[in-house]
Amino acid sequence: MSSNYFLLLLSIIISYQICYLDAANYYAPTTSTKKVLNKIDSCWRSKTNWAANRRALADCAVGFGRGAVGGKYGAIYVVTNPSDDPVNPKPGTLRYGVIQTKPLWIIFGKNMVITLKNELLMNSYKTIDGRGAKVEIAYGPCITIQRVSHVIIHGISIHDCKPGKSGLVRNSPDHLGHRQGSDGDGIDVFASTNIWIDHCFLAKCTDGLIDVIHASTAITISNNYFTRHDKVMLFGHNDNNKEDKAIKVTVVFNRFGAGLVQRMPRVRFGYAHVANNRYDEWEMYAIGGSANPTIFSEGNYFVAPNNPTAKQVTKREVKSGWSNWKWRSSRDKFVGGAYFVQSGYGTIAPSYLRSESFNVADGSAVPSLTSQAGPLPCVSGKSC
Repeated sequence: MSSNYFLLLLSIIISYQICYLDAANYYAPTTSTKKVLNKIDSCWRSKTNWAANRRALADCAVGFGRGAVGGKYGAIYVVTNPSDDPVNPKPGTLRYGVIQTKPLWIIFGKNMVITLKNELLMNSYKTIDGRGAKVEIAYGPCITIQRVSHVIIHGISIHDCKPGKSGLVRNSPDHLGHRQGSDGDGIDVFASTNIWIDHCFLAKCTDGLIDVIHASTAITISNNYFTRHDKVMLFGHNDNNKEDKAIKVTVVFNRFGAGLVQRMPRVRFGYAHVANNRYDEWEMYAIGGSANPTIFSEGNYFVAPNNPTAKQVTKREVKSGWSNWKWRSSRDKFVGGAYFVQSGYGTIAPSYLRSESFNVADGSAVPSLTSQAGPLPCVSGKSC
């Protein structure tokens, strides 16, 4: 074989291989060289200096909780001790940080599991930021946000929460009060405003995973992963509590995973914008309510369970009289026979302020937008 013929043959083989590889790359599923970031995550996750500029996270929320500043204007406080004392918290513990009157951005010096001895009462202008560590609040009472404002909770796991007992619990350096006990919620938001809960994992609590009650408003619940629980989220205390007409909550970019039964969310009186969430399954229903709430389901991805009697996304907790309730579905994606029963008439747009608004994607884009819900494995010096 002449050298010229050999070179020609080699050139043809190489050209064929290149064309084959290009075709394979073109037709292969895009599993991911590039992350698809939603509106919140694109604000901060691509920045390698996130650990040196943690407070920038406070500028990234969307929806009704957009104004929550948390500890943006305060010092960094580092949790180094996972122990807990509800009466006299020690410096270095989580409880000591969250009860301070001044704004604080609370971070964690190492991985830890915190088992609280009684409910954790948050004070205003606090951020709990779990980025860079694996942080769990579990196996005891969990978080109560009561009569405060401007709280951000980000990047922690909250699971296996138990009821709190009657007893003394400190909620500020100067005030120690007697509590009647808590229900065992993961996060209980009571008569509070400007709250943002983002990129958390929530599962297996005694009561709800997140409850928003007693006129709490200006709240965003985003990028969280929910799993293995019955009553997931309740917005509104009961059907006689008319103050809950003030409730406004944005539920966006969350993933409702396996083993969930109902209340994703259940709403009373107030307004819920439920947008770009992924629902992997439900045993009873996904979105429900009573007492004439307004619910706008926009661009969600609903995968119905195999149970033929549970294909309906919605449930009104009354037998009649709901035909005028404003419950709407727009650009939702329904899989496996899922369907949404709409009702009411007139406008249902969330009426966000300019700073709160965001573009909602079609439901078909949601699997990508929610693929990294829950706490992120962030490493200092690298994009998250």
